[in-house]
Amino acid sequence: MTLSALIQNFFTERLYTQMEASPHTVASYRDTFRLLLKFAGEKTGKSPMVLSIDELDAEMIGVFLDDIEHVRKNSARSRNTRLAAIRSFFRFVALHEPAYMFHCQKILSMPSKRYVKRNVEFLNTQEMQGLINAPDCSTWIGRRDHAILIMALQTGLRASELVKLQCCDVVLETGAHVRCEGKGRKLRATPLRRETVTVMKNWLKERRGSDHDPLFPTMRGDRMSRDALEHLVKRHIKTASKSCPSLIGKRVSPHVLRHSTAMDLLHHGVDQAVIALWLGHESIETTQAYIHADMKLKEKALARMSSPALNTGRYKPDDKLLSFLESL
Repeated sequence: MTLSALIQNFFTERLYTQMEASPHTVASYRDTFRLLLKFAGEKTGKSPMVLSIDELDAEMIGVFLDDIEHVRKNSARSRNTRLAAIRSFFRFVALHEPAYMFHCQKILSMPSKRYVKRNVEFLNTQEMQGLINAPDCSTWIGRRDHAILIMALQTGLRASELVKLQCCDVVLETGAHVRCEGKGRKLRATPLRRETVTVMKNWLKERRGSDHDPLFPTMRGDRMSRDALEHLVKRHIKTASKSCPSLIGKRVSPHVLRHSTAMDLLHHGVDQAVIALWLGHESIETTQAYIHADMKLKEKALARMSSPALNTGRYKPDDKLLSFLESL
């Protein structure tokens, strides 16, 4: 099979039919191959349609990964995401075209790049309250944004989960909760606090949507995009920073609101296994990142420790050469 046919089969047969990949995964893989084929086409002087499998070798892919990191200024994590998509495709090629097994093996053996894991960014209680108070609730847009921010900060839903919510997903009777389909098509229900229930009751009364209408629509009544949600958060962070100076210069995205929910639960003594279920994490190890980022927990642990009775003398070398080395 030609490279063109293999790529088309990979998307239609492998991703859509066998894996039933989410639209987000398909879009990520699509963007990877658009970049790769365009890059390879420029390097070989050929149209992507006539490129062969042999021309997409380990050397070409290595140069492509360097290009997206150093020329396009993508992070090491983005580079690894592109490489993961390419590996998935060449596993598919090795299965369907055994003659290219060695060719594929060289690509599959390419290592991911190590990167520095940064601490989790989150908002403290005062910053969260400042953000919630930022929208102008005298307008329809302000009331909608207020409901979105309350829902995001209380439930910790992902951006994709928030924008997909329908009116029927919110249950406000006894045992009030919100239902969503999370990552990996996992269904989960998140309980709602009393103040959130009050806000959502008022919003749904004003929204007047049918069961399958978007819970948080645009002015035209359409489903909100993730970009629109991100812009909404940035706009209200800018407003909130006027009354909460600690927000000035802070980069806050919808995902930071999710982190803020997790840290708030952690500060209230909720077990990390419960937080993992609350956020829909695949593994409890993902939740441990919040413990590493929580300085308050570390300070509490330090306060419980007693200082050992030690003579805090200073080491003094007895030789000039050792003294010189010690000073370096």
